[in-house]
Amino acid sequence: MISQWIESVNGLKSRQKDYRIVRKLLVTSLAIVLVVGSSYLGYVRGEKHEMGQLQIEANHRLDLFASTVVGLIRRLEHVPPTIQLNPQILALLRDPSNPSRVVAASAYLRRLNAHVGSMAVFTLNDRGVVVASSNDEFPDDSRMGTDVSFRPYFLEALSGRVGRHFAIGIDGKSPGYFVSHPIRDGAHVVGVAAIKISLQAVEETWEMVDAPALLVDANRVVIDSSKPDWRYTSLILQTAEQRVDQQLTRLYDNLQVPLFPLGPILAPQRERQLVSGQMVLTRPLDGMDWRVMLFLDLGDVRHAALARAGTSGVAAAFFVLLCLVMVQAQRIQRQRYEARRMLETANADLESKVHVRTIDLRVANENLTHEVRERELAEQSLRAAQSELVQTAKMAVLGQLATGITHELTQPLGAIRTLSGNAEEFLRRGQMDPLAGNLKIISRLADQMGKIIDPLKAFARKSDAKLCSIDIGKTFKNALFLFGSRLRKMGVVVLNDTPTGSAYAWCDANRLEQVLINLIGNALDAMAATPKPCLMLRAEQTNRRGEKKLWMRIEVEDNGSGLSPQAREQLFEPFFTTKDQGAGLGLGLVISRDIVHGFNGEISVADRIGGGTCFVLMIPAEGPIS
Repeated sequence: MISQWIESVNGLKSRQKDYRIVRKLLVTSLAIVLVVGSSYLGYVRGEKHEMGQLQIEANHRLDLFASTVVGLIRRLEHVPPTIQLNPQILALLRDPSNPSRVVAASAYLRRLNAHVGSMAVFTLNDRGVVVASSNDEFPDDSRMGTDVSFRPYFLEALSGRVGRHFAIGIDGKSPGYFVSHPIRDGAHVVGVAAIKISLQAVEETWEMVDAPALLVDANRVVIDSSKPDWRYTSLILQTAEQRVDQQLTRLYDNLQVPLFPLGPILAPQRERQLVSGQMVLTRPLDGMDWRVMLFLDLGDVRHAALARAGTSGVAAAFFVLLCLVMVQAQRIQRQRYEARRMLETANADLESKVHVRTIDLRVANENLTHEVRERELAEQSLRAAQSELVQTAKMAVLGQLATGITHELTQPLGAIRTLSGNAEEFLRRGQMDPLAGNLKIISRLADQMGKIIDPLKAFARKSDAKLCSIDIGKTFKNALFLFGSRLRKMGVVVLNDTPTGSAYAWCDANRLEQVLINLIGNALDAMAATPKPCLMLRAEQTNRRGEKKLWMRIEVEDNGSGLSPQAREQLFEPFFTTKDQGAGLGLGLVISRDIVHGFNGEISVADRIGGGTCFVLMIPAEGPIS
């Protein structure tokens, strides 16, 4: 019993597997049929739409061309009826043996032909012989004495009707459109007036249709075409009777008219048809038995139809995929429902663990927040201390320069005191001119003292760093001014290669001035024992290899005692100094380094060739690009 139950279960599983395979094959087959069918339907509809658009566009060109051809060819059809109105023509037909009448009639026809611009105008008697012609000197069927009684245009005009048809000249091989009209003397037809119109103007208008085109006559023979190898071919399979008739009338001279290169066109009169994979549009010419046929290549139409077929196929495939996605989504939804029950059991344990971890994270976050706050306060204190340190260094420099500044101010003050006393005496005496001179001198001395005090005030002012484009030459000038008395006392030669307005850097002017004062002061200390002290200041724009950023290189160079290797290694350490004890705190270069780093720059030191030291500042030449 158990074995039978196991076999039945296995059989059920096998049948279920077979059912799933059959279902997959069926679904796949339906999907393929849907995609292929959609592509085919899209191709058919796309081809129909594109062919319709192509036909609409081509019809406009074809109608315009047909109207142009009719205008070019039929514009001279009125000429033959007017010929019989000339009395010289009737006189010639009444008396054809009179040479003077022949000369007069031919002269008239030549003038008429020159006026209307046709190929030839000529007159025939009732036997079909040319008796007067506009170009009797040219070999053609308009030549004097030529018998053209076999031409259809003569036979139709002789019977009283207007004759129109295409023909190639008998001897000249020049094609043309012949129009004839009967010449009556009373009630009898005594002759025929004919005109030959050139097709050259038609050949010059083929570019209007922008596609292969041709012109056929009533015999379905191509009489002109934009493709020369199509000319004088037949669109239909000609019968023996038609070939005999063409030989008798010599419409196409003695040419053998072969079949059209693209094969026979069974219905040339249809407005639209397909021939050899091309769409052929046909237009009859008003008042003529000719037709214009335009051949349109359907390559672009088929490409567009294939593109639409591809789009339809992709859309159908997308629809199939969407259905599959929906089915798969339902399957995934069922799986999620099954998995949700399994997750509910583990969710309680997970929530308890998350609660414990959340508490730990909250504590850690509070600690981190507290630490960040402490660091921010420490950074604020550090920045404040740094600003105070910079200001203290400024005051220290001003203290060092106090003696020189006092000397600079003492002389103008003494002069002002003397001049003011003199002015008082001049005022008491009423001597106004000397009084005015003393006051002018006092004013000039006051301005001189202001020029001394203003840079000191700007330098001593406490302010936060504000980065902007500053003039390096002006900063050099201000720094040198503060050391003016000391430079003159030491006899230092100053070589400043950077005049005002020649170089700019992105930094704070007041703090850069502080750095330069520190470096110039150190240079003067180093040159205290130098016989011929020389201070060199340079600034030039440069860039580093591989960088687009521009830098300003500032150099402060002296020819002093220089630095030892050990001193160079410890130069930027706090409280390190090479001066005598009590002469400095060893913080000037440390402060200078921090200031330059605040500019996003660098400071370095190197030995000068020939002895001495060179400090190099690298500061951005331009601000950040916004």
